[in-house]
Amino acid sequence: MAETQVNPQITDAVTQTNVKTLGESPAEALGVAYQTLAHSTGMAMENAKQAEAGMPDIDDSTASTE
Repeated sequence: MAETQVNPQITDAVTQTNVKTLGESPAEALGVAYQTLAHSTGMAMENAKQAEAGMPDIDDSTASTE
């Protein structure tokens, strides 16, 4: 099989792209993790508010059965 020479500019461009991708991956993954944490925290707060809003109904129903 005959060896062919690859233009060094092509190999350099591919290497730079790979390095850029590998360099950005941890930051992007951490960003996704933080976004997920923020979303789940917001949903927990919303659930807590909804539970608190329903407490008077529970109080009324328990008071009426006595």
